[in-house]
Amino acid sequence: MMPLGDDNSLRKSIPIVTYVLIFMNIIFFLLELAGGETFIKEWAFVPSRFLANPIANIPTIFTSMFMHAGWAHLIGNMLYLWIFGDNVEDYFGKIKYLIFYLLCGIAATFSQFIFSSGSSVPNLGASGAIAGVLGAYILLLPQGKVNVLLGSSVTQMPALIVIGFWFLLQFFSGVGSIASTDQSGEGGGVAYMAHIGGFLAGLAMAVVFKVFDKPKQ
Repeated sequence: MMPLGDDNSLRKSIPIVTYVLIFMNIIFFLLELAGGETFIKEWAFVPSRFLANPIANIPTIFTSMFMHAGWAHLIGNMLYLWIFGDNVEDYFGKIKYLIFYLLCGIAATFSQFIFSSGSSVPNLGASGAIAGVLGAYILLLPQGKVNVLLGSSVTQMPALIVIGFWFLLQFFSGVGSIASTDQSGEGGGVAYMAHIGGFLAGLAMAVVFKVFDKPKQ
């Protein structure tokens, strides 16, 4: 079930921040390809390294949000950001949306860190921050519709179902990854707990923004 696009008829502004974030992710990935393993080891978030020297590794909390494990990882993340990010940006406004996005990424990183603080596996990717965007989307736009590719046909489905299915997949995969993690903290190659943590952070912040603020006009 691959999302292809959503209904943007109610969007009032050009999603400049979302476009910039997509551009930055692409640029970082190209730098990553050029720099290879050295670049990844230096700028990805490594839990055990952060635990040993938190202050020196603070920059990696942010740089890791713009790195990806391959073309498929990058394209999949940017597709979700392009489809859902513009509407959340339109609701929050540009500055608040950027802060929201970065906070979701930070929450995602530390959600994974809690379960794998001894791991030396580099954590990288925008998945956690984008998961936060999805969490906000289903709260702010519960009636949203998404065009999805099912087999060889395109059909329209409620965003609540599309994102809800994604979250359940992450949740059960995350439980499985915890069960399969050995005592050294080395688990699989997908940071499922980052996805879950980012999603819940996005949902929680959207609740706060919705209660204490109004949509940007």
